[in-house]
Amino acid sequence: MIKALGRFMRLARSNPEGRAVIAARRIYILPTRYGFGFGVLLLLMLLGSINYANNLGFMLSFLLAGLGLVAMLHTWYNLLGLELLPGHSEPGFAGEPARFGIRLYNRRRSERPGIQVRLGDRPPVAIDLPAAGETEVTLSLATAGRGWLSLPRFSVSTQYPLGLLRAWAYVEMDMRCLVYPAPAASAPVNEAPDYRPSSRGDKGVGADDFVGLRHYRPGDSPKHLNWKALARERGLQTKLFGGDRAERRWLDWSQLQGDTETRLSLLCRGVLDAVDGQLEFGLRLPGEEIAPALGQVQRNRCLERLALFRTTP
Repeated sequence: MIKALGRFMRLARSNPEGRAVIAARRIYILPTRYGFGFGVLLLLMLLGSINYANNLGFMLSFLLAGLGLVAMLHTWYNLLGLELLPGHSEPGFAGEPARFGIRLYNRRRSERPGIQVRLGDRPPVAIDLPAAGETEVTLSLATAGRGWLSLPRFSVSTQYPLGLLRAWAYVEMDMRCLVYPAPAASAPVNEAPDYRPSSRGDKGVGADDFVGLRHYRPGDSPKHLNWKALARERGLQTKLFGGDRAERRWLDWSQLQGDTETRLSLLCRGVLDAVDGQLEFGLRLPGEEIAPALGQVQRNRCLERLALFRTTP
């Protein structure tokens, strides 16, 4: 029954470019409890004015009624034409809240005060949109399992300017974020690390001695950044370490015991510990192998494969 009624709801859906616009026929509006009280008060004032033939009472009643109508127009107009675009959404771990970034854009030359964005039964996020500007809000959603998590329907509402009426619209956007497996409390039992000769010697591929600096590249570990050089306005640089050997560690599915989710949790913890320890590591899964590498790029690649392991596309 509820699903059948949902097909008749007026929804602001995102277009192929990801932009959702709140049009006139997508806005609902109803009085708040203060609005109902205001309406009852007006009715009593009108009945009293009719009973006593009081012209001042008539004037005040119709003046307040006109004020209510103007407030209704402004409440409705505060949502009309509001644009919503996908913002920055970061992957997270199962059991932790997933965060979706939503950008609200105002094309008008006047501001939009008192906008509230709400997802489910969570507290709304209140913002004031500046004139001809945009603001990004973050919506949190509880996660239970790994894989892709889609952003469900949420609402955008306002009670501006007097709080007598509430206008709202339901929005559906094609957004999703990746949920990694929940990391285990302890790391998997690894075999002895694989030490291999460093064929290039002291050229930043080992793990023993400091050998120099190079320009920062995306994915470099923050622990290897030269913060002193940045403070001296020399730019962002990365420290290089060399030596005659480099440590390589394999995270192997076949070496672990337990069901699928238990093994994925152990491998997830192994990836995080290897990155924290600045180790070169690789990942072996049934039918797939990721070659050993260092840094955040390798971390994200391995965690993505763990999150999507044997999941339905």
